[in-house]
Amino acid sequence: MTTPAVTNDLLPTLPSQLSELNEAQLNDFATAAETSIAQALDMTTLQSLRVQLTGKKSFLTGWSKQLGKLDSHDKKTYGGWLHQVRSRIQEALTSQQQHLEAKALQTKLEAERIDITLPARGAQKGHLHPVTMITQRMQQFFVQAGFNVATGPEVESDYYNFEALNIPSHHPARAMHDTFYFDAHYLLRTHTSPVQIRTMEQSAPPIRIICPGRVYRNDSDQTHSPMFHQLEGLMVTESSTFAELKGLINEFLQAFFGKALTVRFRPSFFPFTEPSAEVDILDDNGNWLEVMGCGMVHPQVLTNCGIDADKYTGFAFGMGIERFAMLYYGIDDLRLFFQNDLRFLKQFS
Repeated sequence: MTTPAVTNDLLPTLPSQLSELNEAQLNDFATAAETSIAQALDMTTLQSLRVQLTGKKSFLTGWSKQLGKLDSHDKKTYGGWLHQVRSRIQEALTSQQQHLEAKALQTKLEAERIDITLPARGAQKGHLHPVTMITQRMQQFFVQAGFNVATGPEVESDYYNFEALNIPSHHPARAMHDTFYFDAHYLLRTHTSPVQIRTMEQSAPPIRIICPGRVYRNDSDQTHSPMFHQLEGLMVTESSTFAELKGLINEFLQAFFGKALTVRFRPSFFPFTEPSAEVDILDDNGNWLEVMGCGMVHPQVLTNCGIDADKYTGFAFGMGIERFAMLYYGIDDLRLFFQNDLRFLKQFS
């Protein structure tokens, strides 16, 4: 019989012929095999023992092949003995494998154990973007003043973005909007005024809304961005006046900047308001800064929305949120808001 590849001094030397064996010798062999298996300290050694004890060239396999040459009585006797030996060896191999796997897992867990009593690494919490914080600051004032927040689609039709706002295709004011068109009828909205139109179509006066949101114009430099944010407001009642509009804007500007301001209303032109005005504030250096536009809603716009212009009047206003953020925080480059530079953004935590 071929000698097994792996030798072990604990295993007794037994005859290769099954007929020369007795039960005591096989029991001694099984006991010695169990002892050898129990002393295997790693999976490689255990696998070598498995091959030596149960593989194709093992004693057990050789003896089992000889069973066919025995008579029925000896076949039953030796077969029973071999089955007991094989069962003991298999149980010992399985038990030691489970023991080694459990030990390896425990070693890994110990190596990866986390000491929860150690100080934290000090991960910093995130915070709102400065544009979001300014938007919330603006909204807070107008909500407290009785306005509701309204929203609308950013992909708009030409009608809601221009036509309904008294800006027909031939109107020169369209040259003021470098518009991103999808086709002849749809575009990225250039202001949040379409939300006002949709609200007036769907709601009966009195109406008090503000419309914050993203808008898009094909312009990019230190003070302009292809995507930016606006907050527009609309109030339609039976008694809205320009004096009421001026009072509201004055109160908003004082509250937003948290100090007394000198404010002026300079006559201007917008197709959707009449009369119209630009709003300026006086800075600490004695310079006038333009901050927003406003005016009384043009009667034609009210009519376009199905509102009786003889019964109702309204006023509207609009401002760039990034513009106010730049003034509030003292920032001179609009593009900083969109560059995702953590050194810049962490200053607002």
